[in-house]
Amino acid sequence: MKTITIRDLRQRWPEAEAALQVEDEILITRDSKPVARLVRISETADARPRWDAAGHARWQKRVSGGRISRSDAALAKDRADRTLTSNRQ
Repeated sequence: MKTITIRDLRQRWPEAEAALQVEDEILITRDSKPVARLVRISETADARPRWDAAGHARWQKRVSGGRISRSDAALAKDRADRTLTSNRQ
């Protein structure tokens, strides 16, 4: 494991970053005493899927059995008199 001082880390970051590509981790020291470990992070291959509004609506309909909940009815009643406008250009 490679060691580097805090001062060297600040002043020579490109070399430390290059060393981190070779080493799995670098031990950071202050006054010859270890204070931290710098470790390489590997990219994860499995990205979390983005939220799908249409898929969620299908799931909600399937779970509720197509019934409208009391809150859905109240929201629909409250929003019935609204007109949709857009200020986007």
